[in-house]
Amino acid sequence: MTMDGPILPDGEFTVNEMLRMQQALQDQYRQIWEGISPAIGQNKLLWMVGEIGEVIDIVKKNGGENASRDPALRSRLTEEMCDVLMYFCDTLLCYGISSQELKRAYVEKFQRNMKRW
Repeated sequence: MTMDGPILPDGEFTVNEMLRMQQALQDQYRQIWEGISPAIGQNKLLWMVGEIGEVIDIVKKNGGENASRDPALRSRLTEEMCDVLMYFCDTLLCYGISSQELKRAYVEKFQRNMKRW
């Protein structure tokens, strides 16, 4: 996988790929970004919440139907969702949470929720 060209022309986009790409960004900008460590995890979470706010603004100001159907709004919405995922991946990197660990916890939570109501 190269970081310069298309990652996957077709197919699924995995958490592992996102983590590798996010690590490459962190490596690229390590001299100017705050870095990745448990001490920085809270900052990444706060940045992620800010990006979630930008997603909410698009939907709130334009309505969910418009945001999902209008090509320009959908593009903005998708880009902001990418920002959310990037900070989410940074947070995983900060705390050393692997995709396997995330999957295990996600499946367990899913199974509990399936029996919840």
